[in-house]
Amino acid sequence: MENFSLILAIVVVTALAFDFTNGFHDTANAMATTISTGALKPKVAVAMSAVLNLVGAFLSVEVANTISKGLVDETGIRPEVIFAALVGAILWNLLTWLVGLPSSSSHALMGGLIGATIASADMGAVHGDVLVTKVLIPAIAAPLVAGVAAMLATRLSYRLGRKADGKAAEKGYRAGQIASAGLVSLAHGTNDAQKTMGIITLALVAGGAVAPDSDPPLWVILTAGLAIALGTYLGGWRIIRTMGKGLTDLQPQQGFAAQTSAATVILASSHLGFSLSTTHSVSGSVMGAGLGRKGGVVRWSTATRMFVAWGLTLPAAALVGALAEYVTGFGAWGTAVVAVFLVASSAAIWKISRREHVDHTNVNDHPDEPAGVVTTAIAAVTPPPTAAMTETVPEPVSETLTATIASPAAEPAASPAPTA
Repeated sequence: MENFSLILAIVVVTALAFDFTNGFHDTANAMATTISTGALKPKVAVAMSAVLNLVGAFLSVEVANTISKGLVDETGIRPEVIFAALVGAILWNLLTWLVGLPSSSSHALMGGLIGATIASADMGAVHGDVLVTKVLIPAIAAPLVAGVAAMLATRLSYRLGRKADGKAAEKGYRAGQIASAGLVSLAHGTNDAQKTMGIITLALVAGGAVAPDSDPPLWVILTAGLAIALGTYLGGWRIIRTMGKGLTDLQPQQGFAAQTSAATVILASSHLGFSLSTTHSVSGSVMGAGLGRKGGVVRWSTATRMFVAWGLTLPAAALVGALAEYVTGFGAWGTAVVAVFLVASSAAIWKISRREHVDHTNVNDHPDEPAGVVTTAIAAVTPPPTAAMTETVPEPVSETLTATIASPAAEPAASPAPTA
């Protein structure tokens, strides 16, 4: 019993560590556009988001129940399985944070849980219908729905504001963007904090601490809300930079449309119990807002890297979770090995991140994007300019034009002399 209590405590602490990484990994979802457009200062934005994440954690438990009761067969789950699942989710969160890619913490958690469960039991322990209807379908639908909604909302915003005073309209959109960003933060707490609640509740059920089919205890809701709020306050500045400046350049009208569309999709999914990725929703809405403005662009090379990360999240976290579960199967020393590996890997990733420091002081300084495939191909087949072409471009052209324009003005004054 003493050994079990220690394992259960390790699982709870690891789950809260994941919740913390979820917070700073997903801060960009709520505040990237608000920071990039200058509607709020960076530190004020993350503080506001942290408070609303904590409040949102108390609004619902539907998503938590999807995790703890629906995705896997809880009767055959051991605490070690959940620990292994969290290892896969945390490492994927840290790796994608290091490279600044907004991937889904939700899918990392579910991927780790699926992989560890299959390694411990078999495929039958995973409820495929729940996986498809409440995880995979929303993963595809959410960015599409949010993107289309944001694109239409952006076009409508510009159309309605054509005759409005420029400064007054911009100030109004900034205020609306702050309100909608707060709504996204609230929705993020309602959706994402519940995933950790669900995983801790599943561990408690597996350890016999609470009865099967129980809702998350109050202390679980409180600690999960505090962990995600603390992570949010620290700010995932690398991902904020990518989301706010790397995908597209946003104006206040676009930021307002993107945030409002994403918040609507996230809150609706939380009400229905869908374990939705807030990252997918917000990323889709940002790209939709970029396409909605006339002359707006989406940096598709950055978007492509992001799509690849989305596709790899579930299988990569599942693979790490399965390997971690295999090692924990050797007993207490196996669990200790996995725990040491997790701590060492996390410390190594943090140390690597110090080589290029990103914080609230330089979050809006986006480096030049590398050339895409099309740009590189065009440059490869286009001949370089000749010396003659180069010589005709600089300032001598403007000097010649100036002389030509000035000379006709002098002719009328000289022409009367022959007539006289």
